[in-house]
Amino acid sequence: MINIIYEDNHLLVVEKQINIPVQADDSKDIDFLTMLKDYIKKRDNKPGNVYLGLVHRLDRPVGGIMVFAKTSKCASRLSEQIRTKVFKKTYYAVVENKIEPEGKLIDKLLKDTKRNIVRVDDKGKLAILEYKLISYKDNLSLIKINLETGRSHQIRVQFSSRGYPLYGDQRYNKNAKVGEQIALFSNSITFNHPITKERLSFEINLPNRKPWNIFKV
Repeated sequence: MINIIYEDNHLLVVEKQINIPVQADDSKDIDFLTMLKDYIKKRDNKPGNVYLGLVHRLDRPVGGIMVFAKTSKCASRLSEQIRTKVFKKTYYAVVENKIEPEGKLIDKLLKDTKRNIVRVDDKGKLAILEYKLISYKDNLSLIKINLETGRSHQIRVQFSSRGYPLYGDQRYNKNAKVGEQIALFSNSITFNHPITKERLSFEINLPNRKPWNIFKV
């Protein structure tokens, strides 16, 4: 079941479930973009191909809120908002150990495309985020994150490199156990409607599963 949060003739705001690639990759697994196009095609009984513009991404194991453009004009305008930082994304994460109450993390991140991993490296691209500690329990910190840049694996690598790996992160947390789900969630997005210019903001609840349910927020 696809959870559509908002839709008009220009936009589709929807919740991506965990462990689904946003777009087609080497795994050949069904991807979210294709799922949405098929859903709209069947729902609206469209005879031809459905246009849906992908303007931002979430890592495969990460769930949360996304917006897709239903026209190329809207896709271009949303992409420009991302480039100029008008488009805002908020994430929540659960990291191991007790982190400082708040902070700003600045690194350069380099992607190894062959191994699909990212590391801190002076040759990489600038990555910036700000975070705030929301709650601490059982040696786990619940944090709220505002991204200034949107690099691949950015949140996961920036916190892991400082000794605060994300709970359940099979790639960057050596303590993660098989079967655990990464505790990273795209909670809200805010942007200007590409046609009406109205400032829009959408938010969804955090998952009701471990480790999220350890905290009462």
